[in-house]
Amino acid sequence: MEKELSSLVKVRFSDCDPIGHLNNVKYLEYMLNAREDHVEDGYGFTYEEYTRKTGCTWITIQNEIAYLKEVHYNAKVVISSKTIAISDRLSKVEILMKSEDGKTIHCILWLTVIYFDLKTRKSAVQPEATQELFRKFLVDLQEKDFQSRVATLRKQNKAL
Repeated sequence: MEKELSSLVKVRFSDCDPIGHLNNVKYLEYMLNAREDHVEDGYGFTYEEYTRKTGCTWITIQNEIAYLKEVHYNAKVVISSKTIAISDRLSKVEILMKSEDGKTIHCILWLTVIYFDLKTRKSAVQPEATQELFRKFLVDLQEKDFQSRVATLRKQNKAL
């Protein structure tokens, strides 16, 4: 089973700044949209379906992002996502934006989410079945903190 899910995306002109680089805010939009697609395709549900069925959802409590190499309009990029940590209430996802050939890392995003009960308006413990599903996709990274991971990816880019 593939633990890191990915999709190919074309960068649109309207999402770029006047010099033709992808706008920083748009990196987030592209990456979050890709993650939503990955969850539906790989995990087998949409966030909307899950929320309607359980009354719970995941709320982002922290974003850590590093822009490593600019992306130009009309470029095709591969956006991949993987679960890198899971506990009873928190999950962490890594989303990478890479060149079409996968060699250059353009951007890295670590997204920390908390499982949230919409009825009580408080965090809740994720059901064991949900935790098990996410554990099937869990990838253990060598780097345990964001700055170390960014440093590794920068070195990887420079080695090209």
